[in-house]
Amino acid sequence: MTAVGTLSTGHIGLNVTELGRSLGFYRDALGFELLGEGKEEGRRFAFLGQGGELVLTLWEQAEGGYAAGSAGLHHLAFSAASIEEVRDFEARLRAADVDFAYEGVVAHREGSASGGIFFHDPDGTRLEISVPTGAEGAPAPTAGAPTCGFF
Repeated sequence: MTAVGTLSTGHIGLNVTELGRSLGFYRDALGFELLGEGKEEGRRFAFLGQGGELVLTLWEQAEGGYAAGSAGLHHLAFSAASIEEVRDFEARLRAADVDFAYEGVVAHREGSASGGIFFHDPDGTRLEISVPTGAEGAPAPTAGAPTCGFF
C-alpha cells in the first residue's frame, strides 16, 4: 500500500473534570494562551494555543480523574527549546505545587542525552516536558526501559 501523505499532530483534546481548574493549570503553569472557550452549562470547553496556533483543547466531560490502566492517552509530551527551559518549567511547576513523578530532570533511558521532567495535571493526566539533548548524566529512573513508559 502506498502512502497517501504525511501526517502530523494537529492538536490534542483532553477530557477534564473541572474546566476552570484545568484551564488555569495549562494557561498559568504551562503558558498556553486561551484562543476560545464555550461557557454553556454541559458544553464547557477551552481552546489553548501558542502564537495563535491551536495546540490543546479541554473538554469538561470527565466524571473521574485520569485512569492510567485504561485504553487511550498514555501521556502527553511537550518539547522545550533547551534544558534550561525545562528547568525553568520545573521551577514554575514546583512553585504551583504540581505532582511530579520523578525528582528533577531525568534521562529518557540509561545513557541518553534526551530527557526532561515528568508530572501530572490536576486530573492526574501524565505530562512530560523534554529536550532531545542536554540531559547527559541525568539519572534514568527505570532501568532497561524508557522513562516515559512507566510513570
